[in-house]
Amino acid sequence: MTNLKTVVTWVDARERLPRSGTPVAAAITGRYPADRDPEPKADTASGEEFWLVRPMVFMTLHRSEDGAEHRDCFVDSDGIVRLPHGLASAETVTHWAELPTLPGGTTHLVLGKGVQSALQNAWEARPLT
Repeated sequence: MTNLKTVVTWVDARERLPRSGTPVAAAITGRYPADRDPEPKADTASGEEFWLVRPMVFMTLHRSEDGAEHRDCFVDSDGIVRLPHGLASAETVTHWAELPTLPGGTTHLVLGKGVQSALQNAWEARPLT
């Protein structure tokens, strides 16, 4: 039997950041854009607040496609850069957690010839009771 359960430990991004290049689950907060208001009000926040989890990679130094340099940032698969909460950014990362290992394994990545056997082992694994 294989343990197919995992425990997530969230880390407050204001207190500690992951190592550079680490793939993480990032809890992001921000505000969706409001519907186009013909008369936006400067004294009120527009749009709806959100808090959601996205897979991202933490980088101590990241250069965007436009050449901008970012330090200590989280980058998603679309290249969107988000900073730790408390820094100047429209959307910030409040918490992060290490991603779990692949089902039935101890690694986050399998390449090449090992993929099919690792996948087969995971499908054949039965949860511990």
